[in-house]
Amino acid sequence: MAASTAVSGVSDGALSPLGRRLGALLSSERVVRDLRQYFGLGVPPGGMPFTGSRFEHLAGGGDRREVADRFTAEDLVAVQTLSVTVPAPVALDILEGRLGAQLPGLLHAIPRDIDMVDAEADVLVEGSPADQAWHLLCDQYGVDWVIAGNLLARKRPQLLPVYDKVVRCALDRPRPSFWLALHAALREDDGAVHRQSLELRQIAGVPETVSALRVCDVAVWMGHRAEEHACPR
Repeated sequence: MAASTAVSGVSDGALSPLGRRLGALLSSERVVRDLRQYFGLGVPPGGMPFTGSRFEHLAGGGDRREVADRFTAEDLVAVQTLSVTVPAPVALDILEGRLGAQLPGLLHAIPRDIDMVDAEADVLVEGSPADQAWHLLCDQYGVDWVIAGNLLARKRPQLLPVYDKVVRCALDRPRPSFWLALHAALREDDGAVHRQSLELRQIAGVPETVSALRVCDVAVWMGHRAEEHACPR
């Protein structure tokens, strides 16, 4: 029996503006097609998936137990699949220098096996290990909020989202912080947006090793990109 393409609806009245926007993007008529295109599912001969489809899976993933608390060369390549590059001096410092000695303690304090929707907000608040790691990375010359966020998303793909300028444009810079706003939106209406992401993953045939958070990110990114918005740099 063929899988249904219907996705459970979300009750707009129970959602914040961010939750409603996410629900609308995840309910788009093209979302399943977008996900399949991005992850290279059913791509015709000669077609290529988006390089970002390898972000979570490259070299077995950045959150596998033996490397979860340190950055590897594979992690630095993985963020390049999202069209950003860690500056070479920073990359060397992460792999061989003082920065590489500072980050493992912070990574170890960030939960590894939990979805954002199930985490407590204190895991994401200002001053948390995740926030400290983000700021430490952003303090490096040539590392902006996109690069820092993508590096951390590689290490904790269930908990920390990929967040770039297209997604920020699509979601109108939620406050007080994107992590906290997204955390709250995912928990609204009994986790409706999170459940919608899981359903889309199944319907599109995306591997279960891709986090619900990443499915949501790709759906937002592809949908907003298709709308051809002139997102500010």
